Amino acid sequence: MKKITALIGSAQKKATYEAVREFERNLKSLTEIEFEYVFLTDYQIEFCRGCKLCFNKGEKFCPLHDDRDLLIEKMVHSDGVIFATPNYAFHVSASMKNLLDRTAFFLHRPYFFGKAFTSIVTQGIYGGNSIIKYLNNMGENLGYSTAKGCVLKTLEPVTKDVQKKNSLEIKKAAARFNKVLMRQTAPSPSIFRLMMFRMSRSGMKKMLNDEYYDYQYYSKNGWFESDYYYVVSLNPIKADGSDL
Repeated sequence: MKKITALIGSAQKKATYEAVREFERNLKSLTEIEFEYVFLTDYQIEFCRGCKLCFNKGEKFCPLHDDRDLLIEKMVHSDGVIFATPNYAFHVSASMKNLLDRTAFFLHRPYFFGKAFTSIVTQGIYGGNSIIKYLNNMGENLGYSTAKGCVLKTLEPVTKDVQKKNSLEIKKAAARFNKVLMRQTAPSPSIFRLMMFRMSRSGMKKMLNDEYYDYQYYSKNGWFESDYYYVVSLNPIKADGSDL
């Protein structure tokens, strides 16, 4: 049975929460899952101080001792995650942005390979598509295999026609997520993802040494010699590339 965790960036059990519930029902109609709701506002997450200790020495040296690691553990022990947020000032909610800031070391040291990711954005009028794009990019940077999320119009009063469209979008998003969730093999990275990997590796080699945790992590995982973060077969065009 697959374990799915929904990280919800709203304290209100209204539109965003109801959208996640409908997503869960659709997903359960496709496969057997265990589903957990995590409201980020129920956890104490301090604001990042920008000290860069998580980059340079490792995340365990973060001076903030709060619930960050509890949330990371939930992500680690899930087969798939859903980032659900209202559109606040054309971006994710503060609680969700704070979580992403506090786990930014994973952008240097991607970890969540083999796990599925998608997003749900609820909004009044517009701007949600750029948030979906942002979250999808963040998911990929964290190492997830991503499925395109959905944007839902939830400006009250929600008409029956709008609700019908929202339900269709949720149903399609759940199907996309399930397809990624059930994938048996790791996806072949895009040329852009390969370029980002090679640029990161080259930067580590030129700017850091084994005193830095980022460098140690790359070395321990064999990423200075590998074609990508994980074992994958590359076609000649993708394979024919050196460090940038």
